[in-house]
Amino acid sequence: MKLSELPRRVAAIVECVEDAIPNDAIARRLRELGFVAGERVELMAAGPFTAEPLLVQVGFTRFALRRAEAARVRVAVEGGTA
Repeated sequence: MKLSELPRRVAAIVECVEDAIPNDAIARRLRELGFVAGERVELMAAGPFTAEPLLVQVGFTRFALRRAEAARVRVAVEGGTA
């Protein structure tokens, strides 16, 4: 499951960050920010009209991500399968 598809307030575990292109700068930056395998992540909220940006919590830190950025992050729902 992609992070952009995760329902709000459902805990998940990061599986990986997928590169859209070779040497994907956005994917690299997401990894640097803490979107690494095994890290707990949760979609906290979404914007009002187009549901952008997404408010995502990784560990104790919150980030605003575009849907296209969140779609690079593969997750598995905690206690279940994606």
